[in-house]
Amino acid sequence: MIVFPNAKINIGLNVVSKRNDGYHNIETVFYPVKLFDALEFVISEKTELSTTGIKIDGNTDDNLILKAYRILKKDFNLPEIKFHLHKIIPLGAGLGGGSSDAAFTLKTLNSFFNLGISAEKLKYYAALIGADCPFFIENKPAFATGKGNELVSINIDLSQYEIVILKPPAMVSTAEAYKNISSVKPDFDLRNLCCLPIENWKETVVNDFEKYIFKAFPVIKELKEKLYETGAVYASMSGSGSAVYGIFHHLPVNFEKFIPEGILIYHSKSPIS
Repeated sequence: MIVFPNAKINIGLNVVSKRNDGYHNIETVFYPVKLFDALEFVISEKTELSTTGIKIDGNTDDNLILKAYRILKKDFNLPEIKFHLHKIIPLGAGLGGGSSDAAFTLKTLNSFFNLGISAEKLKYYAALIGADCPFFIENKPAFATGKGNELVSINIDLSQYEIVILKPPAMVSTAEAYKNISSVKPDFDLRNLCCLPIENWKETVVNDFEKYIFKAFPVIKELKEKLYETGAVYASMSGSGSAVYGIFHHLPVNFEKFIPEGILIYHSKSPIS
């Protein structure tokens, strides 16, 4: 069986307060975009994961796909499974690729083996894996609070726009980003995002991580500026970076020629259907 886990972008990201458990309370809007990995699994004699596409460093046994499988296997009689991941969503980008892979693993195993797990229970399992992992269970625009795992549906539709994602070579550490940010009360309530014309987002909707990340990685700031120069209605870094995205009414002809060499370009039409 093959499924296609998708990425997300953050529209606004406010770091509100430090939690007693060492994490931070945030407010953000998660929005699914059409940038996909490919994940295949077959019943096998041994559970393992192979990968192609973008190189994934580290021990394969620590991959979130296998973590998701093992979480379900504790509660259900699952067979041994061989997974294969073709990685397209860039790593260290703030696009949620690893979390999406894990969430799609949970959803696909649930449906394929008729486990009967509710969406709320799947979100519970997903929260054991990563803060933004529960979002990908329903995979619809959501206002997120807490660590990013408390979700409320929000009525945002960008289907009439074109979304471009730029990924520089820089890899941003989420832990390092949080160490260098101060918690502040946001000026704008992101729950009202659906009532604010997208033309006004530029002056109102902010990502708190940009202040530090732009100083540490000037190329990321330059890419955001380039998106506005080429006609983006709104542009922002996603998550703690390093990817930035632009939302366009119409993408300029030969857009790629305006982007510096070495920058990965992903053209995504939203939303996920």
